[in-house]
Amino acid sequence: MLTRMRTTLIIDDDLLKQAKLRAAEWNQTVSDVVNNALRECLNRTAPAAAPFSLITYGRSAKRAHHEPSDFDAALEQEDQNRLRS
Repeated sequence: MLTRMRTTLIIDDDLLKQAKLRAAEWNQTVSDVVNNALRECLNRTAPAAAPFSLITYGRSAKRAHHEPSDFDAALEQEDQNRLRS
């Protein structure tokens, strides 16, 4: 099993400078710094999405429930009406 793989990355010049400085400070290789940064980034969980609320207007008592088949039927009816005209 491979534990390390050589690859080529394109890194912004300023990020590479920072990685080299950090590697020197920590007495590590640039590869170690990049690997640690990737691990830290990939281990973070994505923040939960903010609650969604849809603002509607009109009578609140009348609610519509739409299914894809409803749209198909409406489009078919529109086509038939257009052909009759």
